[in-house]
Amino acid sequence: MTDRVSLIKQKLTAVLDVTHIEIVDDSSKHAGHAGARDGGGHFNLNIVSSEFNDKSLIQRHRIVYAAVDELMNTEIHALSINAQTPEEFSSN
Repeated sequence: MTDRVSLIKQKLTAVLDVTHIEIVDDSSKHAGHAGARDGGGHFNLNIVSSEFNDKSLIQRHRIVYAAVDELMNTEIHALSINAQTPEEFSSN
């Protein structure tokens, strides 16, 4: 089985200029949940890119979802996204 975290990272870094990325697989916390039973994983994503500059929260999420679209409902059941600009990230 392909490492889902690596696959998600590959999809995101192929389309975004990413300066920081952290993906946590929380699938084990959702064992027995309908999506988990069907093979989809639960992930928390922290991603930083200058491409999020001047973008609303929903625009940032749409960019991320577009990058991983083919993985949704197969490899990914749930994705929690924290998308920041480099300036936002450095101030945290």
